[in-house]
Amino acid sequence: MCSMTDPNMPIIDSKTLRQKIEDDLIRIVDVRRDQEYQQGHITNAVNLPLAKLLADDSVESIQKIAQDLGISDETSVVIYDDTFGALSSRVVWALQYIGHKDVKLLDVTYSQWKDLGYEISTEVPEIEPASHSVSINPEIMATAEYLEKVKENKNVVIIDNRERLN
Repeated sequence: MCSMTDPNMPIIDSKTLRQKIEDDLIRIVDVRRDQEYQQGHITNAVNLPLAKLLADDSVESIQKIAQDLGISDETSVVIYDDTFGALSSRVVWALQYIGHKDVKLLDVTYSQWKDLGYEISTEVPEIEPASHSVSINPEIMATAEYLEKVKENKNVVIIDNRERLN
């Protein structure tokens, strides 16, 4: 069983993030819509509306997005949304897929962060583009072939996190 402090667990708690913001040791990515981000976001967060990633989720596009957000291979990254990880988990997965090692989900939503009285801002931080390599992590990709093989396996849980269209 993993704990919240397990380095392999892709979650970071809000108190730890606050300290990292003060020390300026992290890239924080807000995946809410641009207009929501403009109204307020976690201090120093950059915006990546999920729709931008989903419009082209090729390896090359994910790499370019990471680079444009100032994410290098060594950058610690925290992703958050306002939907309990439903949107941000897709961005975490995309970065992990291209080989990014240090990416985590925030354990609270933006609204919860704000309700806790933690620092928010409307200031958009300057982003220095970075270089990010690609080292595909194929074992996190569930292909149709894989799903067909494991669909009867009781030890495999398949979760569909696509947004409902109705």
